Amino acid sequence: MDGRYDGDVDNQVGPSLRIERTGPSRTVARLSLARPERHNAFDATLIAELHAAFIGLAAEPPERLRAVVLLGDGPSFCAGADIGWMRASLELDIEANEQDAMAMAEMFETIDTCPVPVIARVHGVALGGGTGLCAVSDLVIAESGTRFGFTETRLGILPAVISPFVIAKIGESNARALFPSGRRFDAARAQRIGLVHELVEGPEALDDAVESAVADVLASGPSAARAAKSIVREVRGLPHGSSKWHTARVIARQRRSPEAQEGLRAFLEKRPPSWAPEGD
Repeated sequence: MDGRYDGDVDNQVGPSLRIERTGPSRTVARLSLARPERHNAFDATLIAELHAAFIGLAAEPPERLRAVVLLGDGPSFCAGADIGWMRASLELDIEANEQDAMAMAEMFETIDTCPVPVIARVHGVALGGGTGLCAVSDLVIAESGTRFGFTETRLGILPAVISPFVIAKIGESNARALFPSGRRFDAARAQRIGLVHELVEGPEALDDAVESAVADVLASGPSAARAAKSIVREVRGLPHGSSKWHTARVIARQRRSPEAQEGLRAFLEKRPPSWAPEGD
């Protein structure tokens, strides 16, 4: 892969990542981690490909890209860091290790800040960086048998790069309970702490739940869905006075948009809005 994604790829875009466009007018991007023989573990290539892909996706306008589904080929969603890649880090000095870690941090940040709703389809295992992918996804749907864990300490390292995203998702208390031990935990606990939003039984139910979630996003206005995702980040940490004025301005602009005008007229006229898929 040459480090670029042109926003219109419909097959393998690199040795470790596949992108397919589906849905009405191909407005849904499905990104498949494609290292099944390694349980989709991260190496430098997969990190670079994910980073480039999400940069490209983030640049697409709302009418062209409405949802992203992140999934893994084979028996696992993502087993964390590839052992061979980690072994190579033993030969790196501190500066080279920092650059290596920064590449992964930037990849996670690019997914976390993607303007489009990101839905994770999780099965098998989600360990280390795999839990990081769950943390930067907006909606996580997992098969009930999936195993999770911040397993880095079992290798003498720590979940440093993923920590800002994971703590924002599960809170400091759960992070303090789970980070030091590296203990694996089941999907029920992952749901209790907020890492997972929905549990299902079996792969068919997992696919059905993901498709249902995509349909929900497609039923929403394209720019409204993005703005609704963005507002969560925008109001985080703002004092009440600032958030009050910011949210008032945001909704005022959205109400005057052609999309909101169409949505209200469709509701009053008892018809689907123009962006709704046929038969919705």
